[in-house]
Amino acid sequence: MNKTDKSTKPILYVGIGASAGGLEALEDLIANMPIDTGMAFIIVQHLSPDYKSMMVELLSQKTKMKVMKIENGMDALPDTVYLIPPKKNLTIFHSKLLLTDHVRDSRLNLPIDIFFQSLALDQTDKAVGIILSGTGSDGTLGIKAIKEQGGLVIVQELASSKFDGMPKNAIASGFVD
Repeated sequence: MNKTDKSTKPILYVGIGASAGGLEALEDLIANMPIDTGMAFIIVQHLSPDYKSMMVELLSQKTKMKVMKIENGMDALPDTVYLIPPKKNLTIFHSKLLLTDHVRDSRLNLPIDIFFQSLALDQTDKAVGIILSGTGSDGTLGIKAIKEQGGLVIVQELASSKFDGMPKNAIASGFVD
């Protein structure tokens, strides 16, 4: 079987975390990614709960890979881009993408950390974490978990980030490759 055979599991599971200013970075990343890498690309972006996301349509214009909104329990397949829906948190278990409702309470919700930590535990050295433009520190705990399991961590350059809070916090952690 070749690496693009849809019956195979991805060779790597690439979690991509983005927030403010992340759309352009996501579009650039997806547009420049070969379409037959054998990897699954799972995007966790901070989304307004009241905003109708057009991400599937926008990213579909940038790649020939299949781009889809995540549905609870679906398998992550190679050469596919997955997008978290609004008002949800995401985890992965046995390569299945699992959604839970984001409960609005007084606690800070860190959806990138939640996903990256589960990705590290589920995929160990087949996990890749990418932090793109955004404010705050979401993703920093998640990249630590990925590195501890032997995975790879990549962060957008500060100079190209519209908002450098997330990349700066990730770099300061010392866990970036």
